[in-house]
Amino acid sequence: MCLGASVPRTHRAALPSLLLYHACTLNAGDRMPQSYIKRILDAKVYDVARETPVDEARLLSARLDNRVWLKREDLQPVFSFKLRGAHNKMYRLSQAQRDRGVVAASAGNHAQGLAMAAQRMGVKAVIVMPRTTPTIKVDAVRSRGAKVVLHGDAFDEAFAHAQQLVAEHGMTFVHPFDDPDIIAGQGTVGMEIVRQHQAPLDALFVPVGGGGLLAGVAAYVRYVWPKTRIIGVEPEDAACLKLALEKGRRARLKEVGLFADGCAVAQVGKETFRIIRETVDEVITASSDEMCAAIKDIFEDTRGIAEPAGALALAGLKKYVEERGVKGQDLLAILSGANTNFDRLRYISERTEIGEHREAIISVTIPERPGSFRAFCSALGKRNITEFNYRYASARSARVFVGLSVTPGGDDLAAVLAKLAAEGYEAQDLTDNEMAKLHIRYMVGGRAPVAMGRETIYRVEFPERPGALLRFLSGLGQRWNISTFHYRNHGAAYGRILVGIQAPKGEEREIHKTLDAIGYPFWDESENPAYQLYLGQVD
Repeated sequence: MCLGASVPRTHRAALPSLLLYHACTLNAGDRMPQSYIKRILDAKVYDVARETPVDEARLLSARLDNRVWLKREDLQPVFSFKLRGAHNKMYRLSQAQRDRGVVAASAGNHAQGLAMAAQRMGVKAVIVMPRTTPTIKVDAVRSRGAKVVLHGDAFDEAFAHAQQLVAEHGMTFVHPFDDPDIIAGQGTVGMEIVRQHQAPLDALFVPVGGGGLLAGVAAYVRYVWPKTRIIGVEPEDAACLKLALEKGRRARLKEVGLFADGCAVAQVGKETFRIIRETVDEVITASSDEMCAAIKDIFEDTRGIAEPAGALALAGLKKYVEERGVKGQDLLAILSGANTNFDRLRYISERTEIGEHREAIISVTIPERPGSFRAFCSALGKRNITEFNYRYASARSARVFVGLSVTPGGDDLAAVLAKLAAEGYEAQDLTDNEMAKLHIRYMVGGRAPVAMGRETIYRVEFPERPGALLRFLSGLGQRWNISTFHYRNHGAAYGRILVGIQAPKGEEREIHKTLDAIGYPFWDESENPAYQLYLGQVD
């Protein structure tokens, strides 16, 4: 029987006749990637999966001067492409294999796909997940009737434990990526892209963990669109495919970053690597900050919130455009998933502008004397300041942790640093310093000494617009010493400052009059227990 019989009618009608001819005549034992065309067209996925749209990212297209498209696998019932391969594998199992129950190791998305397929078929499922898996994924798997076993901190530890369960209980193991039926199920994503976009793309970007999605999509797209550039995208701290390509063989990473948990794999699959080597043009990597920026881009164009691994391909697409300078091309990124804990959005939003190269973090040394803050802000001009952290540490000089908006490209930040140096300030770029971004920004300074005057702490609100911070500091004047300063732009209409002012006893009324004249709402927080415990003055 010709393989086209199992493909939905709407898909078959659009398939090239030559493709159908070759697919129907392929030798089932053929080990070349073309043999996957038959497997993909025969894949049983649409009992649970839906055909997801290819949407143009209009805002990003205009910004990048290319036509950017998103394949919306975040719109699947389990918010990820993984149910395609999982259901196809379950369908191919014998009844005896199903009766023994299935077991899988997964960081979450494969687990949800398998749990949904098993529930639909009435099969017992046990899923081993790393303890680091986001709660939203764990709860989603349990809600579909599967038993969850949390084991280890990364996929490989979970995988080993799943193999132990197979040996002990005789269950059927369903691999998350390194299996022909899994690869073929994921390959239906490529089949849909070809049918939906119709004209060949200039470049297609696919996220990579173990390689199942990339292998399946690349096998199909390379066969139908031989001139389309197929590019895998990996996290910088989990680039197992890049390592394998460099060595010419599969190799294991010593450590795997967990930010993009859906791609946190130490070694690319054996079968997936075989296909990828013959079908993929190149592999590029993206940082955590670049993934955060891509999550924001997706939200602005679709109002959808991708998980880090889900935005990985778009992060790679943007990097490709920036480095190659391509214009006017059709570029598509697979948005592979949207399973992330809500509280992770705090970190993601914090790193978005840095990932977009629109925010820089610098450390600047200024004199410890009244008026130095205002002078420093004047040196920065009306540039938008995103963060300002300072706490008294020395009687001679102060170090200020500053975030500021910059124009992407690098020249803008260089100009700022040169201007500060010309005015006598010692400044250091910390934008790429992970410890500074994760920890130091929240640990600046110590406690102000009583000998320099009584410290009064104020919380201030002001409208978020360029120049507002300079207006506040100019309004304070040079009469009193600023001993504490913290400000962070959170994207709201109003900014918030915590400021400590040292003055002789009895001048609190004068400080209040000055703050009233500035016109921003303020509150005296000097008796706040949090201040007393952590920032209060010392003798």
